[in-house]
Amino acid sequence: MKSNFIKSLCIWVSLAAGFSCSSNQSTEQSDKSIKEVTAQDILGNPAYRAISYEGYREKSREIQPTVAQLKEDVRILHAMGIRLLRTYNVQFAHASNLLQAISEIKAEDPSFEMYLMLGAWIDCKNAWTGMEPDHNIESEQNEEEINRAVALVNQYPDIVKILAIGNEAMVKWATSYYVQPDVILKWVKHTQALKAEGKLPKDLWITSSDDFSSWGGGGPEYHIEDLNELIRSVDFISMHTYPYHNSHYNPDFWRVPVEDSKLTEIEKVDRAMIRSLEFAKAQYDSVTNYMKSIGVNKPVHIGETGWASTSDGLYGPEGSRATDEYKQAKFHQLMREWTDAAGISCFYFEGFNEPWKDATNPIGSENHFGLFTEKGEAKYALWDLVDQGVFDGLTRDGNPITKTFGGDKEKMLQTVMAPPAK
Repeated sequence: MKSNFIKSLCIWVSLAAGFSCSSNQSTEQSDKSIKEVTAQDILGNPAYRAISYEGYREKSREIQPTVAQLKEDVRILHAMGIRLLRTYNVQFAHASNLLQAISEIKAEDPSFEMYLMLGAWIDCKNAWTGMEPDHNIESEQNEEEINRAVALVNQYPDIVKILAIGNEAMVKWATSYYVQPDVILKWVKHTQALKAEGKLPKDLWITSSDDFSSWGGGGPEYHIEDLNELIRSVDFISMHTYPYHNSHYNPDFWRVPVEDSKLTEIEKVDRAMIRSLEFAKAQYDSVTNYMKSIGVNKPVHIGETGWASTSDGLYGPEGSRATDEYKQAKFHQLMREWTDAAGISCFYFEGFNEPWKDATNPIGSENHFGLFTEKGEAKYALWDLVDQGVFDGLTRDGNPITKTFGGDKEKMLQTVMAPPAK
C-alpha cells in the first residue's frame, strides 16, 4: 500500500515538474519537489484537480466550521483526487482556518498535497447595506480585504499558489455589488507590484474570477479598455460558465429538439447533457477568442461551473427540469473529461452543500450544488468512489461517507425528468 502511494506521488510530481522519479528516491527529495510546486505547474495539470470549497454546515455563515471540521473535509476531498481548492473571501475566519487545517495536516504528513486559490471579495460602495449600490465607486472595505489576503499569502506561501481578486465582481447582473473593471485592475496591479517588490511570492499567480461575459465573451458593453488592460495584467483568466442556469435564461440549447422526441427519457437527458458541455465550450471559446483579438495569449481556466441536484424553482419540475443527481453526475463527468484532456483547470462548484445560501428555502437550488450533502453523503457522481472504498475510515461530523438514496439507483432514476420539448 505504501509503495503504491509513493509511486502515485512520484507520478503527480513528475507531471508537475517535468522529471521522472523512482520509488527509491529519498523522502527529503520528494518533499523538496512538493514544496517547489508552483501555480504554473498546477494549473492545467490533471494530476491537480480543482474544486470550489467552503465548509459551512449551518444556515448562517456566522456559525463558522471549526479547524477540525475543515480537516475532515480536506481529507475527504484529497481522497477523491482533489489537490487545489478555491475559496471566496477573507472577511470571515473560514479561509484562515482552512489554511491552518491544511498546514496541520501537512505537519502530520509532509507528503500531503493541497493547494489554494485564495479569494479576496470585492464590492462597490453601499453593497449589502440597504442603500443604493454605487457601481462607479468601490467599497471602503476592499483595501482591508486585500491587505488580509496578502497577509495570508505570505503566511502560507507553501499552500496559497493563486490569488483571485473578486468573484463575479464585474458582471452586470450582480446588481447588489458589481464594480467597474478599473477597480479590479487597480488591485491586480497593486498585488502584481507587491510581487515585483518581493512583498509577495514571486511565483504567485494573480487573477480575478468572473463570469465569461465579464472577460469579453459577452456583449460589447464589456469590451472596454480597462478590461483589455486587466486581461494584460492578470497571470491567467479565471472564467465562469453555467449551462445549468442557462437552462432557464437561455434555454434553446437545453430543450429537446424534434429529432430527439422518440428517444427514451434517459436518452433525452444524455443528449441534453452533451449539449450542455458544448454550451460551456462555446462560452470558453468566446473568452479565448476575445483575449486573442486584443493581442493577448495566456492561459484560460474555468474558475467555476457546476450543477445543482435539487431545485423547487426555475430549474425544478415546473421549470427547466434541469435538476437531479443524474444530470449533476453527467455534467461533472463530461466537464472533467473535457478539461483534463484539454489541459484546463476546472474549479468544479462545489465540494459540499452549503445550507446558508438559501436559508429560508431548504430545497432551493443554491443549497444543493455540492457533490456531497451537508451530512457527508456522496451524491450519484461519486457513488463509484464509495464502492471503491476511497472514503473508508473518513467521516464528516461523525457520519461515514455513504451514498444518497441508500445507493438505490432505480430510486434515484425515478427523480430524473427530461427537458421540455422545443
